[in-house]
Amino acid sequence: MSARGKHRSFKIHGMLTRGILAAGMGGVALALPLVGATCAQAATATTTDVQLITYKVVAGDTLAKIAQKYPKSGGAAKLYAANRAVIGPDPTTLRPGLTLTVGTKRVQNPTTTTPAKTAPTTSKKYANNLDGWIKHSLDIMARNKIPGTYNGIHRNVMRESSGNPLAINNWDSNAKAGIPSKGLLQVIDPTFKAYHVPGTSMNPYDPVANITAACNYAAHKYGSIDNVNGAY
Repeated sequence: MSARGKHRSFKIHGMLTRGILAAGMGGVALALPLVGATCAQAATATTTDVQLITYKVVAGDTLAKIAQKYPKSGGAAKLYAANRAVIGPDPTTLRPGLTLTVGTKRVQNPTTTTPAKTAPTTSKKYANNLDGWIKHSLDIMARNKIPGTYNGIHRNVMRESSGNPLAINNWDSNAKAGIPSKGLLQVIDPTFKAYHVPGTSMNPYDPVANITAACNYAAHKYGSIDNVNGAY
């Protein structure tokens, strides 16, 4: 995305999970029945987060070497496909310091809840993965009357960043101008600030904030993120 209306495509580089970016986005909360109408004892539940496994490139690394260290990555070809936006057009060139996605893992975290005397109202929970980020963003978009569908967002995310929330493009014209495209939908900072949706994080790498701002921009320029099928 360019700073003067071209707001060019979002490319990818680097990564973290949203848990790192925003002190944990939360997981899929399991619903627990109340122990009793007047019970004050805490009940223990479990949340499950899907976290990205990342690897920082060092001098002398190749995709083949990294794939050997992480067999579940699927080999050098799949490793490149998942990190193409981060690496760039040449899979044989790995710049030290790049952060690559080499897999995912599920982490279960204990959660303590205290039943109230009456059935409490609970806020909606979202999975800490691409599915959850998109659904969370769609709910925010609905409240702000920003058009877009799950399929439209998912299609563009996979093209722009392969689902890497810390993706950053360090090699295109925007990067050379000092405003690299960032995050799931590869938004440059001027675009993110201009179309940021109140109530979301001001961090452009935050998955929900990035998706929502990009969809807000796409709505103003193209009518909807669903109408975007390439660089925008």
